[in-house]
Amino acid sequence: MVNPSIDPLIKSTTRDDQVAENWHDDPWDIVVDGSESSVEPHDFREIAPMVKIVLTAVVCFSLFLGAIGLWYLHEVNPSGGSTIGVSFTVNDGDSVSSVSSRLESEGFITSAGVFRWYVGRKGGIDLTPGYYTIKPHDHMGNIMKVLSIPPSSTFIKVTFPEGFTTAQMAKRLAEKTLRLDANLFIQAAQDPAIEAAYRPAAQTSLEGLLFPDTYQISGDESEGQVVARMVQLMERVGRQEGLDKSQDAVGFSPYKTLIVASMIEREAKTEGDRAKIARVIYNRLELGMKLQIDATLYYAAPEGSTFAQAKELDTPYNTYLYKGLTPTPIANPGRASIAAALHPAQDPLQSDPICKGVAKPCRYLFYVLADKDGNHAFAATLAQHEANIAASQAAGLLP
Repeated sequence: MVNPSIDPLIKSTTRDDQVAENWHDDPWDIVVDGSESSVEPHDFREIAPMVKIVLTAVVCFSLFLGAIGLWYLHEVNPSGGSTIGVSFTVNDGDSVSSVSSRLESEGFITSAGVFRWYVGRKGGIDLTPGYYTIKPHDHMGNIMKVLSIPPSSTFIKVTFPEGFTTAQMAKRLAEKTLRLDANLFIQAAQDPAIEAAYRPAAQTSLEGLLFPDTYQISGDESEGQVVARMVQLMERVGRQEGLDKSQDAVGFSPYKTLIVASMIEREAKTEGDRAKIARVIYNRLELGMKLQIDATLYYAAPEGSTFAQAKELDTPYNTYLYKGLTPTPIANPGRASIAAALHPAQDPLQSDPICKGVAKPCRYLFYVLADKDGNHAFAATLAQHEANIAASQAAGLLP
């Protein structure tokens, strides 16, 4: 029989021994000392260079992409773009490829390839042959927009003042449209193939037959087409004013009446003087007097000539040397001057002060600038005219 006093100890020892005999370690029972690491220090030294290489590659690639982006933005929207448009022609059969190459070679863009890529991303262009006005080094989007609008749908407003000569009109057209050439305009104004109802058969010049007005010039018009339009408008205005019946009205053909109208246009400064100047011209022609109109001298004289220099030139436009009308108009007259040529003022009544002591009929035969507003003083005798000249000189209006 077991002693009860030691029985618990015996039982305890037996139980612990049994537990110890049956114990085994699990992986999670392994305790690692915190002072030790599962990764040795030399492992970091091996990884660090690789990390540096990767980071460097990432940075370099980012810089490369940034440089590409900046270059692309510069190509698409270059700095130093011009504010003045330059003419560019799209020809029959042109493609985006051929147009982009010419845009680069002519200095509108710096990269044909970038332009083609840009256009492709934006949906392309349906090119229409014709003339376009493009600003060099403009944003490619603006260039694409210009090329996307057919020339027939684009217009430039050009105003030709009354009294402009054909040469002045040519210069104005070239300045405003940029693509049209002044010399080609002048050549077209000498083209006998252009129909002009008021031009005599033996005359080639269209001087005086181009109506001065404001025109909308389309992007696909040529110099000859612009000239033809101006001739047509002159004929329409002429019919409205009664130019076709000028022979009955003033005894001159429509063409000669336009020559008179051109002189009026260049001489008259105020509306009230136009009809009176017309009457002076017709009176002097009727009496066989030389017209002695200053404006005719300058028409045939070199630009910048003084009155004295122009007066010495022996040309058919020197109305101080030769009687009668000039061979052609000296300018392109407006509606008011055409109307004045067809409806000259009446001569002064015998009761008019300038007719005092003048035998009948009293006629307007002279005129000279009378004030700073451009009004003229008219006279029936040379003595009156010389007095008017003296007054004008005293007022500082004449040299």
